[in-house]
Amino acid sequence: MGMLLSRRGLITSLIFFLLKFSTAVDIPLSVQQVPTIIKQSKVQVAFPFDEYFQIECEAKGNPEPTFSWSKDDKPFDLSDPRIIVSNNSGTFRIPNEGHISHFQGKYRCFASNKLGIAMSEEMEFIVPNVPKFPKEKIDPLEVEEGDPIVLPCNPPKGLPPLHIYWMNIELEHIEQDERVYMSQKGDLYFANVEEKDSRNDYCCFAAFPRLRTIVQKMPMKLTVNSLKHANDSSSSTEIGSKANSIKQRKPRLLLPSPEGGSESSVTILKGDTLLLECFAEGLPTPQVDWNKMGGDLPKGRETKENYGKTLKIENVSYRDKGNYRCTANNFLGSAIHDFHVIVEEPPRWTKKPQSGVYSTGSSGILLCESEGEPEPAIKWRVNGFPIERNPFSGDVISPREISFTNVQPNHTAVYQCEASNVHGTILANANIDVVDVRPLIQTADEENYATVVGYSAFLHCEFFASPEAIVSWQKVEEAKPLEGRRYHFHENGTLQISETTEEDAGSYSCWVENAKGKTAVTANLDIRNATKLRVSPKNPRVPRSHTLELHCESKCDSHLKYSLKLSWSKDGEAFEINGTEDGRIIIDGANLTISNVTVEDQGVYSCSAHTALDSTAAMTQVTVLDVPDPPENLHLSERQNRSVRLTWEAGDDHNSNISAYIIEFEGNREEPGRWEELTRVQGEETTVMLSLAPYVRYQFRVIAVNEVGRSQPSQPSDHHETPPAAPDKNPQNIRVQASQPKEMIIKWEPLKPMEQNGPGLEYRVTWKPQGAPVEWEEETVTNHTLRVMTSAVYAPYDVQVQAINHLGSGPEPQSVILYSGEDYPDAAPVIHGVDVINSTLVKVTWSTIPKERVHGHLKGYQVNWWKTKSLLDGRTYPKEVNILRFSGQRNYGMVPSLDAFSEFHLTVLAYNSKGAGPESEPYIFHTPEGVPEKPTFLKVIKVDKDTATLSWGLPKKLNGNLTGYLLQYQIINDTYEIGELNDINITTPSKPSWRLSNLNATTKYKFYLRACTSKGCGKPITEESSTLGEGKYAGLYDDISTQGWFIGLMCAIALLTLMLLTVCFVKRNKGGKYSVKEKEDLHPDPEVQSVKDETFGEYSDSDEKPLKGSLRSLNRDMRATESADSLVDYGEGDHGLFSEDGSFIGAYAGSKEKGSVESNGSSTAPFPLRA
Repeated sequence: MGMLLSRRGLITSLIFFLLKFSTAVDIPLSVQQVPTIIKQSKVQVAFPFDEYFQIECEAKGNPEPTFSWSKDDKPFDLSDPRIIVSNNSGTFRIPNEGHISHFQGKYRCFASNKLGIAMSEEMEFIVPNVPKFPKEKIDPLEVEEGDPIVLPCNPPKGLPPLHIYWMNIELEHIEQDERVYMSQKGDLYFANVEEKDSRNDYCCFAAFPRLRTIVQKMPMKLTVNSLKHANDSSSSTEIGSKANSIKQRKPRLLLPSPEGGSESSVTILKGDTLLLECFAEGLPTPQVDWNKMGGDLPKGRETKENYGKTLKIENVSYRDKGNYRCTANNFLGSAIHDFHVIVEEPPRWTKKPQSGVYSTGSSGILLCESEGEPEPAIKWRVNGFPIERNPFSGDVISPREISFTNVQPNHTAVYQCEASNVHGTILANANIDVVDVRPLIQTADEENYATVVGYSAFLHCEFFASPEAIVSWQKVEEAKPLEGRRYHFHENGTLQISETTEEDAGSYSCWVENAKGKTAVTANLDIRNATKLRVSPKNPRVPRSHTLELHCESKCDSHLKYSLKLSWSKDGEAFEINGTEDGRIIIDGANLTISNVTVEDQGVYSCSAHTALDSTAAMTQVTVLDVPDPPENLHLSERQNRSVRLTWEAGDDHNSNISAYIIEFEGNREEPGRWEELTRVQGEETTVMLSLAPYVRYQFRVIAVNEVGRSQPSQPSDHHETPPAAPDKNPQNIRVQASQPKEMIIKWEPLKPMEQNGPGLEYRVTWKPQGAPVEWEEETVTNHTLRVMTSAVYAPYDVQVQAINHLGSGPEPQSVILYSGEDYPDAAPVIHGVDVINSTLVKVTWSTIPKERVHGHLKGYQVNWWKTKSLLDGRTYPKEVNILRFSGQRNYGMVPSLDAFSEFHLTVLAYNSKGAGPESEPYIFHTPEGVPEKPTFLKVIKVDKDTATLSWGLPKKLNGNLTGYLLQYQIINDTYEIGELNDINITTPSKPSWRLSNLNATTKYKFYLRACTSKGCGKPITEESSTLGEGKYAGLYDDISTQGWFIGLMCAIALLTLMLLTVCFVKRNKGGKYSVKEKEDLHPDPEVQSVKDETFGEYSDSDEKPLKGSLRSLNRDMRATESADSLVDYGEGDHGLFSEDGSFIGAYAGSKEKGSVESNGSSTAPFPLRA
């Protein structure tokens, strides 16, 4: 026994050695080899709507194979003219031209050359018939109500699958339920009929989807007789007899047919779906149950369909065989049927014979094993013929293997193994090629390879060799075999270099050698730089609803940029190329933008780079921040009169540490529901001792705060009520409101509800004259104001206000000094004098009034002034008072913005909080002359080649006696250089024009004109103009527009044009009128237009226009004497009315007086002032 086991082990080892030695390889077609079938048809169905039917068979081999066919195990002639054979293959076509049923059968293809014959599996060509129901006359069926009945379908045979439907003539499905059932064969069963089942159009439809065909059986008529039909003509005895015929009964099986007995056998193939069906007639309608005898139904693969009448088991296995029982029952009894299920299987390979390449003198073995139920029978063939008819010498043949030794070239052949049982046949070809050749390297020479640093490189050297060959690799420049752990040599000749470096670049040689010779090829390896990525920002923390922007910075080898592709993913799931449909996530190459970030966006984001040679990824952790969840489980403990401890549990901080907690309370009796902040604690704390006020019914809530914001408030705590107590504080901000003389209206800030400490809040007010040795006067009030009468005007008093309630008084109050009501001042200041500073500014001095005459708190002094007369023309002015106030105790003030060369009246008065006192006696003063304003316009009214005539208007304000004008001009041609400034003094003030001569022709000039008084010249007005060019017509402009003949000529032309236009218009419009005004507008008279321009045209005020060079010569020795004073320099009013350079920017708020001090009017002062 031990020797037997040892021998079996030796044989097994030998088999594995032989299998390894003869491993199947692809033989290059350049080497002679037996045919190998590489493509073949399976089942082919001749559908009537196809144009042709192709049966395929292709093979390779050397020499090139030839093809032959068999049909139903008999030779098939490919020269039949009804078929079309393809070139260089065994494939042929059968055109769909009518009589194709002749070709129905089982085909087999044979590919042969001088070395052997390959054989295909059987291919069946099916020519289906067009299914039809037979033409027949179906007799009507008549049954009693409650009886069973079966409507047969008997569908025609056709190409499966077959679908059967029962419908009426309107193509409405016949409803199926527990009582009505259609079997797998298509018959319609009724367990007990009802009157509603009567109809004359029961139609069975058979559908063959692969044939695109539906056929219909002739309609069947079913009549169900009911007792109602006989009520009118039958006696009660007959009706009772009829009723007895409809009686209840126990179940009786109709399916399976009762003729077959209570048992039946069902054969099912492994992997198919098992369908068992039971249907029983009876009244009431029987219910069907299923069970497996001696076991359980397979869970997960079994379903009960059609109201339990069908048991369905999918993907049947051998363990599903056995006995299954269906039981139909109602309350009267039951019926059973047992199904004996047999599971069988077509043949399948367990060990399929493998092709092999052998060298002369070697040995081999072919194994052929299969499984199936029933067990398959094994048959061997050689080159398509039974092996018994053509055995090779030395072959040892058994049912499951063939072994051979010392093979020779003539042993080359194709072996076939065929396994079959009742359910089918399988066939396998195994090529035995006996070959002796020098190694053939199939990889091209000088192939170029590339990889990146750190990756593996694969240099291919695929070869075919028989006998077995040895492969070696070497670097060309080193000329020695490669050795080391980084080099791995695969069986197919491929060289793998692991963890490559830049030094691995270069040329490599692959040598393949066997007993017949050796061959070599060269491979070139290039090393690229690895791709690198960096995602920024790294691990960002983003508040919810904000925008997240990620950037993927990549760096790759210049040779790989063309193939670089970037992609984004989150938590391992890739984003779409363009982001999301709603546009919230946008991907633009290396940039990923997420708008309105949500908590769901938190995760690990990865940027992946893929090139032709490598791939890498960089990740960043995105943390989404949000406001904390509200604190939970608020609890009150350690309850005291003035304190309580509040404890809570923190909510989720949403990735941002809680920095603080805000404790709010609600307890204001006057404003219930209003929450106020009580205190704050650090984020690490979850408990706090709260200081409380008396007489409050508290309720607390907590808000958590982190860097994103505040949480929602927590749920309120329980209530905590503190007992009442006397006030802890007295009112603040005690003051006197504006009141009448000898009166004080005392006011203070009332205590807030949380400060009252108890019910019945009142205020005790006490007062007495300051420092007087008298008793305090006292009054208690409930509001926060008190009116007190005093004996003196504006006298100081000591005042105290104390809070009291039903439980006692507040702390001892502090005294404050308040003054009784003010009265108007009753004395006027005395003006000492008015000093004229310049033509627009004066300084006023006055004597102050005694303190006892102020009758209140002195706020300051008010200066009133008004213009009475012009010293230039003697014109008088109505009284329009201007006001300027100076705060505080002072005796002088500066009055600006006066008109020059004018007479003014001025008064001074004192004012306090009550109002103004009496005015002083008016003081009369005069302002001196000043410089004039600029002329109102300057026009160049005539120019020639060397002359120009200018005209101007008087200044609006002369500010004195006009002594003349200063006219200046200079060249300003379109260059950066300007000419010298020329001066002309015009001493005739009444002259409104001037003619300049000796000007340059065709030259642009700028003119400046200033008006002058004895005090100097004012600001200039400017104008620009150009002289005419040289030529015989240069002076024509001077005179032509003023010549009478020219005016007459222009009038004649205008009149003639008008007449012509009138005639044309009348002819076109039959009496229409032409507007002379429109004509004049369209064709203005040049003379008239010239006069208009010179007389009424706008003058050019170019005072703001910059010159194209230095204006140093413009100023020369001239100095403006006009005042530029402002209130900032002289007054002590509101300095906010002035800009930084001292210019006035405000407006008066004081009254304007006209005629008398008491009357109001509008001021026309150039600089109105605020009181």
